[in-house]
Amino acid sequence: MPAAKPPEFRRRAVELARSGQQPVARIAADLGISESCLRRWMAQDDVDAGRREGLTSEERKELVESRRRIRVLEMENEILKRASAYFARENVLPK
Repeated sequence: MPAAKPPEFRRRAVELARSGQQPVARIAADLGISESCLRRWMAQDDVDAGRREGLTSEERKELVESRRRIRVLEMENEILKRASAYFARENVLPK
């Protein structure tokens, strides 16, 4: 997977593509990225600017962080359940 491009690079690429001076495919090739990548950046820019429906970059980032936190909490909860079951078994008096 290629390295992520910095936000400033993405912003300038979208500006170039929107200027209409050259086709999107040509701009993408000149910048060393795929045409579909540049079109995705343009679509995400439309969402961030409110010109299109969808999750903004900030909302997407928050969603990823929330899902990661939920996974960690679920793992911690499972560990606590197993630990409490183990100690509950250990504390049962033999008959």
